[in-house]
Amino acid sequence: MSDAPTPQERPQHGASIFRDGVLAGRRAVVTGGASGIGASCVRALASAGATVTVADLDVEAAEALAAEVGGSAWAADLADTEALDELELDTDILVNNAGIQRVAPLHEFDPKAWRLIHRLMLESPFLLTRAVLPGMYERGFGRIINLSSAHGLRASAFKSAYVSAKHGLEGLSKVTALEGGPHGVTSNCINPGYVKTALVERQITDQARTHGISEDEVLEKIMLTHSAVKRLTEPDEVASLVVWLATDAAGMATGASYTMDGGWTAQ
Repeated sequence: MSDAPTPQERPQHGASIFRDGVLAGRRAVVTGGASGIGASCVRALASAGATVTVADLDVEAAEALAAEVGGSAWAADLADTEALDELELDTDILVNNAGIQRVAPLHEFDPKAWRLIHRLMLESPFLLTRAVLPGMYERGFGRIINLSSAHGLRASAFKSAYVSAKHGLEGLSKVTALEGGPHGVTSNCINPGYVKTALVERQITDQARTHGISEDEVLEKIMLTHSAVKRLTEPDEVASLVVWLATDAAGMATGASYTMDGGWTAQ
């Protein structure tokens, strides 16, 4: 019998700890906001009192979620970065969350897919940040929150596009913090490990089938090998940190990378 720890259960608590209108009067834009981590961020920000714009390529899903939270939908193909060159975007909080993943060895990586990931996950956050800063500077308040990854701090084989885009996002976030600080604008990264989304759950199922092992063993032996806490991060846990970083209380939190990976990057 193996002595290895089994995947842990997450303690149960409410979906959001911010329900007192702490963000009342604030406006937020969440990219990739119609599903997964983005949708949890939308709901948490709205629960905290913000008026939220759901930006997503999936128009129907964005409109449905916007209607649920009393916000608005923005049908946005953020990989079309040239269309963002002259964008003017007026908001108090920008959550750069949209992203995709492709896995392949460097010498086999499709250059088109590599460029797509960089357009969506690095160029687009730059252009959106560029678009929101003038209004934030004018008001003396702004929050740029970049959904990075443990892979923004570490590397894994076969993920050259994702890892390099996230590393670039880390640098962009720090520069934004330095330039924005005198104007009341903060910029931070959140760095989750594996998050319990539909995409990751499909990966678990696929790997269990491929390796002929159980889904619990996929978590233990493949995904959570380096994590001290043997479970996936919940999307609403990430969203709770997003909300805190958006508040007035986080005014001195800037230029940082907040890991939420169960201790993976502590090693």
